Amino acid sequence: MDKARAISGVMTAAAAALLLLSGCAGPEYTYVRDSDGGTYFKVPSSWKKVDQKALEGQLFGDPASATAQVQRQLTWSVAYDAQAEPSADHLLIGSGGADDRPFVMAKVQTLTEPQRNQASLDSLRNAIGLPVAVPDDTRKQMESSAEYPFKNFELLDDQVLPSQDGVRGVRSVFNFRLANGVQTFDETSYLSADGSRISTLLIRCSAACYQQRSKEIDQIVQSFKVTRLLNQ
Repeated sequence: MDKARAISGVMTAAAAALLLLSGCAGPEYTYVRDSDGGTYFKVPSSWKKVDQKALEGQLFGDPASATAQVQRQLTWSVAYDAQAEPSADHLLIGSGGADDRPFVMAKVQTLTEPQRNQASLDSLRNAIGLPVAVPDDTRKQMESSAEYPFKNFELLDDQVLPSQDGVRGVRSVFNFRLANGVQTFDETSYLSADGSRISTLLIRCSAACYQQRSKEIDQIVQSFKVTRLLNQ
């Protein structure tokens, strides 16, 4: 009987220790929502948030310009970096090679009336500003310039996502050769049912990094959702 009590006591203590350890463990993911709560995704909790002003500088340019100020008012944005030292510069270019780490950026853009009238699946493919859906002759002309940074475009995958409650979406995966090698971009964009907003998730990593971490990246992409109809 004493031996049974001793074993029971050890098991109880072990169970208590496991509960304590699980309670002390940090969350596996950081869950991110836009300012309206209608668009969300998750990233590994070890990824670090990027300085907002620096990110907006990358997205909109000179903060003193009138165009940048208008765009900032119409756009919610956030970014996370898997690098030890997060930087908005990693939006387009990382360390290069297999030692690069993913960078994820999300934005929700309220469209102007002209933009709403021209919204299409190609608008979703080009939502970040990268030249994805452009005519071949236009691309050749752009790439002929020595100053143009986006070379050797390769479309790796392009999926029109199932429409849900009128929300349309596209996921495109593509390569560009930039200053320090080939970069892979995984872009998912949704157009709200009323056509008023585009929600976009972009993940960038070097081509080698993307291949090595494709499962992890896909989990982030699959978590990206638009949960309600905007403006309704």
